[in-house]
Amino acid sequence: MSQVLIKNIVRQLNEIQDGSLWFDQCFKEKTDQLTDAEAFTRPIPQVHSVAEHISHILEWRKECMLRFKGQRTDLMNSADDWKDNDTLSKIGWTELKKLFFESTVTLVNVLENQEDAYLETKFPDTEYNFHYLIEGIIQHDLYHLGQIGITIKLLNHKK
Repeated sequence: MSQVLIKNIVRQLNEIQDGSLWFDQCFKEKTDQLTDAEAFTRPIPQVHSVAEHISHILEWRKECMLRFKGQRTDLMNSADDWKDNDTLSKIGWTELKKLFFESTVTLVNVLENQEDAYLETKFPDTEYNFHYLIEGIIQHDLYHLGQIGITIKLLNHKK
């Protein structure tokens, strides 16, 4: 049973959430420093709040889980893709972070007992496989982790 790729993916998912990254802080370090008010603040109108980024990442992780089950939504054309701060504040910062961190655990649980061959599974009606999908999720996470860092710097600059 080969799990070389799976173990690498699981390691990356865990490190991005709550590990020691050589390039910057992980999600936990970045989000734990924020108050509720800061999490739901857009430092300038053209920049999403940290809560909006976290929700957006969470929705794409949910989409990934659906695709692992052979399902999908039209997330890119859905209001769930980028929920606004008014909607998210009803959920609350603590609950949003909890759901976000639980999504990493869910992804890891799906993957950790699989063999590398699982990653070659194609998802319906596309040429893409699970390896492409999970690598895309990791890249998406890192992209938004960087944007969260910029958002936090802008918030701190305004103080």
